[in-house]
Amino acid sequence: MARPRQHAPEALHAQVMAACDAWLQENPAHTLSLRALAREVGCAPSTLLKLYGSFGNLLQHVNIETLARLRGSVEGLADTPPEPRLKSLATAYWQFAQRDPYRWQLLFDYPLAQEGELDQRQNDMIEALFVRVEATLKEYQPALNDLDARRMARTLWGSVHGLVQLGLNERLGYWQGQQLEVGELLDQLLSTILAGLKYDPRIT
Repeated sequence: MARPRQHAPEALHAQVMAACDAWLQENPAHTLSLRALAREVGCAPSTLLKLYGSFGNLLQHVNIETLARLRGSVEGLADTPPEPRLKSLATAYWQFAQRDPYRWQLLFDYPLAQEGELDQRQNDMIEALFVRVEATLKEYQPALNDLDARRMARTLWGSVHGLVQLGLNERLGYWQGQQLEVGELLDQLLSTILAGLKYDPRIT
């Protein structure tokens, strides 16, 4: 009788992440299943459960990869002045969502980890993205204190995310028969918020 295939944990994890990547390039996140992934990598579903603990944990590893890719897409933008840098960050965010819509769907439609190492890794990666925005806002308006910069970064990026999400779902509406462009709306959003931030009389 042939012996079952053996998988080193690191190699199996790499295979699983590659299989998830291939799947999400073509299929919505809700069609992904433990059984389908096990079939793709040539192992039993129980082998994946032994490696990850649960299908939910497996998906959290996919989300960590997505966050790492998102981080990679916005790195290298720090050499420009603050205003065009923020606009480039917003554009990169939109382009990433367009390029990997099913990964994006999984990241925002599936609950993130709630505890343990996966939770910490995800929180650290998300916080690093916000810190990048906070630092750029403070560079743009040095009078901004830490708390206001933190709040403003989340307000601003919540607005950017909303436009991106509506753009992906084609829910932004039309003007004179043409669909409104996400890129133009992002530019308008950033210009308006930054103009207000620059001349906010509450900042002394």
